[in-house]
Amino acid sequence: MRRRALKTMSLIASALVALTACTPGSPAAEESRTLKVVYQKTDSFTALDTMFQAAKQEFEAANQGVTVELQPIQGNDDDYGTKLALALRSPSTAPDVFYEDTFKVRSDVDAGYVLKLDTHLDGWADWDTFNDAAKAAGKADDGGTYAVPLGTDTRAIWYNKKVLAAAGISDPWQPRSWQDILDAARKIKANDPSVIPFNMYAGKGTGEGTVMQGFYELLYGTGSSLYDEESKKWVVGSAGFTDSLAFLKTLYDEKLAVSPAEALDANVWKKVFGEWFPNGKLGATVEGSYAPSFWQEGGSYEWPGYEQDMGVAPFPTRDGQAPGAVSMSGGWTLAVGAGTKEPDLAFKFLTTALNEKNSLAFTVESSQIAVRSDVAADSSYQDANPFVKDVSDLVSVTRYRPATSDYPRISAAVQEATEAVITGSRTPEQAAADYDAAVTDIVGGDKTVRK
Repeated sequence: MRRRALKTMSLIASALVALTACTPGSPAAEESRTLKVVYQKTDSFTALDTMFQAAKQEFEAANQGVTVELQPIQGNDDDYGTKLALALRSPSTAPDVFYEDTFKVRSDVDAGYVLKLDTHLDGWADWDTFNDAAKAAGKADDGGTYAVPLGTDTRAIWYNKKVLAAAGISDPWQPRSWQDILDAARKIKANDPSVIPFNMYAGKGTGEGTVMQGFYELLYGTGSSLYDEESKKWVVGSAGFTDSLAFLKTLYDEKLAVSPAEALDANVWKKVFGEWFPNGKLGATVEGSYAPSFWQEGGSYEWPGYEQDMGVAPFPTRDGQAPGAVSMSGGWTLAVGAGTKEPDLAFKFLTTALNEKNSLAFTVESSQIAVRSDVAADSSYQDANPFVKDVSDLVSVTRYRPATSDYPRISAAVQEATEAVITGSRTPEQAAADYDAAVTDIVGGDKTVRK
């Protein structure tokens, strides 16, 4: 009996130990924690995955018992945005930390998906190294900060020096107006009809790339805009909008750009970087400051000697009027999910991912424009490629997308207008009128202004 009693007491004691180990609040339970991190990954964009892998290793080593579960989403920007939105809607799939495009910050804040970070940022010394313009990208209408920038970018004309030289165009090439662009494109076509003279993305296939790497450079170069910051209303009836569409029509009608079918291919950019430029089959394109990341060693389309063959130029205003050039800046951020059960731990991981070492590696690998002063001052950043200074200087003439929750739908309407024009289904005037109607339907007549 005594042996049975002792055995019973031993079993009870073991059960109590096991129960205590599983009790919420006990050290063992607290150590067994998981953070879900969602971000974009493509065959040509691996810098983010590299950064998160490094951050995961560093963070787990410093926080025993914590597992960082990396959940990369394969897809282009639009696909990633769609899949992220679906994940954010459910507490069971919502990430603790996620990669967020700057233009979606406010809409996701309005939807209740993003955690306000002000109190966390107050205790993070590194926050002082981020420049103010970059910080503004993570702010919402209430003035609070909900996301931390990874980097930013600008847009410029990237051109193949050999293609232009063959057409009698000297280097450095700096078009002073839209007419200069057309004149150069016509020379390239006349010299070699097999070469695509000047690429500007258009249509819904290339999504946000259509507006960021093309339409905005045109629109802001006319003195017009999509959104009136003073009245907080969307602009309709804009002559500049119609003129911008008319330029695209000329470019495509004269076969100075890619064919409409190629333009509507979501993967046309892969041909731009991986085939046409390296093989001397493209004169120029409007693209982001990150372009060298595709060609440099370790990039998706390694191109030894691209530094000698390629040149970069600011995109001109329509008639060369002040300030003479225009650019667009976007960028991505890291945010913490509003529903995270580990807000302090999630923010701590965010700061690990964006510390000086990881930020420098990411900025150099992805050819981003630095948003941290210590990264910008680092020699490895300054020497990353020969175009760093040129594209960084464009910050002085750059613009940013309207940071409103309506913006994604407005952008889609712009893409539809460009597609209608390059395919010939609508004239520039008709497409502009369709756009005005779409904007009015999206935001309401009281939130539009004719300018």
